[in-house]
Amino acid sequence: MAYVAVSALSHPGLLRERNEDSLAVGPWTLCATVTENPQTLVFPLGEHPLTVAVADGLGGHPGGHLASALAVRSIAALGPALGSEDALRDALQDCNRALYEAAGGDQDTDLTAMGTTIAGLVVRPDSVLIFNVGDSRVFAHSSDGLRQVSVDDSPPLHPGQRTTSMVTQCLGGSPGYRDVEPHIIAVPRTPGERYLLCSDGLTDPVAPEALDAILREHDDGRAAFELWRAAIEEGGPDNITVALVRIGDDDA
Repeated sequence: MAYVAVSALSHPGLLRERNEDSLAVGPWTLCATVTENPQTLVFPLGEHPLTVAVADGLGGHPGGHLASALAVRSIAALGPALGSEDALRDALQDCNRALYEAAGGDQDTDLTAMGTTIAGLVVRPDSVLIFNVGDSRVFAHSSDGLRQVSVDDSPPLHPGQRTTSMVTQCLGGSPGYRDVEPHIIAVPRTPGERYLLCSDGLTDPVAPEALDAILREHDDGRAAFELWRAAIEEGGPDNITVALVRIGDDDA
């Protein structure tokens, strides 16, 4: 029987006072808090899809921890119903609207313009839907190496610039309501393949080559721990959230 193993960890890093990242693994959520060790959850892959998502509260805006928590709780609650691209797109747009209304709508409040990025995947029996809004990322990893399969909503980088903290769209994040255009792609499901979902607290300080090397050497919870440690060793400048998704088959 096919199954999905998800190893996850969320940590504030070394410089931030608060963790504003949140994540959802099926119905399980971890919202703006800290895991001391990676948690590994295993789900049978039946007729209903499994959704995994990472959200990163928008820095420099109020209520980032609230925004990321609202986003992942909304996605977790809808998880089994997110089996199509249209359903997923509608859910992300509804979440965008919910964030705007939770921040006070047209009223100026202490939460005006709160927002969050989100990135994740929906594992279906025969394929995987990959989605994101903002600059949190999804990578696929195989023997061929690491490749990014999400699309950064960021302005173009200058020569020699590897990262930027600016985003061109997110869920919420503006005083007035605006629609979002989620990035959604469908890819075939292959037993044994792995996906890395993470906030930019991992990818900003740690180069892709280092991520690839860790994933070649380690699996599941150990891999999640080593990814976190790599970010810490680079100074841990931001919140670090990692979800490593492995699709397997007991008969393989």
